[in-house]
Amino acid sequence: MRLDQFITLRMREHNVPAVSIAMTDQERTVFVSVDGVADVAGRMPVVQDTLFEIGSLSKSFTAIAVMQEVEAGRLDLHVPVQTYLPWFGVQSPFDQPITLHHLLTHSSGIITGQNFAAGHPYEVYALRETRVYAPPGTYFHYSDVGYKLLGLVLERLNGRPYPRIIEERILDPLGMEVTAPAITHLTRKRMATGYTDFYDDRPAPMSRPLAPATWLQYGAADGSIASTASDMAIYVRMLLNRGVYADGRLISEDSFALMTTPHINGWNLPYLHYGYGLVMSTIDGCLHIGHEGGMVGYSSSMLMDMESGLGVVLLSNHPNSHTFSMADFGLKTQRAARSGGDLPPLPGWNDLTRIENAADYAGEYRSATRTLTFRADEHRLILDYDYEEIVLDRRGKDYFYAPHAAFALYLLAFGRDAQDRVTELFYGGEHFVHADTASPASVETPPEWDAFTGRYRSHNPWLTNFAIVKRRDKLLMLEPTGFARALVPMNNGCFRVDDDERSPEWIQFDTIIEGQALRANFSGCDYYRFFTP
Repeated sequence: MRLDQFITLRMREHNVPAVSIAMTDQERTVFVSVDGVADVAGRMPVVQDTLFEIGSLSKSFTAIAVMQEVEAGRLDLHVPVQTYLPWFGVQSPFDQPITLHHLLTHSSGIITGQNFAAGHPYEVYALRETRVYAPPGTYFHYSDVGYKLLGLVLERLNGRPYPRIIEERILDPLGMEVTAPAITHLTRKRMATGYTDFYDDRPAPMSRPLAPATWLQYGAADGSIASTASDMAIYVRMLLNRGVYADGRLISEDSFALMTTPHINGWNLPYLHYGYGLVMSTIDGCLHIGHEGGMVGYSSSMLMDMESGLGVVLLSNHPNSHTFSMADFGLKTQRAARSGGDLPPLPGWNDLTRIENAADYAGEYRSATRTLTFRADEHRLILDYDYEEIVLDRRGKDYFYAPHAAFALYLLAFGRDAQDRVTELFYGGEHFVHADTASPASVETPPEWDAFTGRYRSHNPWLTNFAIVKRRDKLLMLEPTGFARALVPMNNGCFRVDDDERSPEWIQFDTIIEGQALRANFSGCDYYRFFTP
């Protein structure tokens, strides 16, 4: 089958241990397939009942539970959250209160959440130490902790834990018998082992080496469910039928309409909108709803074509297995098979080394201590270094990965001038200028910033570490993926994370000993200076 071929290609390309996929129409599950190993060391094959953590696919479950309470008259989407949780607080200069509607649509303005506390109620309580910079309802900022807050509202209203609410209100009625509403030690024996990158402090090669991910118990409303593709097909089928299932309705037509209303533009992409726990998009001229999910060691996608009445869910025990591309290809093949049209062509190997504008980057680039030479060879960009030819992979606009030990920690990031010419290069905090470009005037950065540069680590398995570097007149946070986030100075060693002045994320440096900050608090999570570069 064409879909099996595509999945096998992507698994080999990205070193994915296992994939579980199911497809359904509005009446029945039409396709289920599992491939790979649930545990690499033991070579244990994945089977249909193997559980995977579904991550943020769980958010639509939370939204359904909220809408059920709205239908029962026990919740109002548009009153302050403090109506239900009087102890909730966040610092805000705005008169508008945060409501359940704002939490459901990620438009409350609160932080994403760093999962810094073993117990999620404290992480929600600690929001009172954070601040919002945009009026509620005006700015999309994805917030896991916002959905944790929704879960606490449901718990207070029902007097029982969130996982039990989901089990009684959704899993049991739908007959999702294998699905676990919480990730616990009791479910671990039924789960595929999650895997993450072997090196956690650097960009990964395409066929990345993996290591078992940190095991976590989890029961919060932003992503606590472990399921199978077969069970999730039952859930997808209910959504395709707008809340209807074999024995009745899970939510009303009006509630489903609210969940799938494009309330706010998401991720600054004009073709993506967020409803309640679901993302709306137009693909091939057809309305799709769905969501992607990620946990420590797992990734997932759920995608529904509402016009053709087809849906797909794909689960994997890999940190970034490109589940969306596989889910989308699955829908395309199923649509073609049903209509009698031509099957979509099988995509080739995703060749990241093919760079159409490689000539843009060719030339010599000089830093204070060394020179790097790049040349374009047809559609390849090659770095000549230490008598070796290093073929670069594109990782984004003007970002490249060099598969060489000397460039393992960061991406090569090129910069352009006002005329869109490539004039400079950065590797970590090292600055190179193109030989054909006049050397820029020296830039003086505040001397206190020198204390902040370096690598910081935490025991937080979601974001274990990051590097702080200076680039020209800016201070940047480099995540392990290699991409940079701007740090904008605010006051007293505190910086806003990202250029957008509405961003609620922040980082605070303190404990400066012998000219070095020993701690960096990133939106509530403490990180500590580490010895590695």
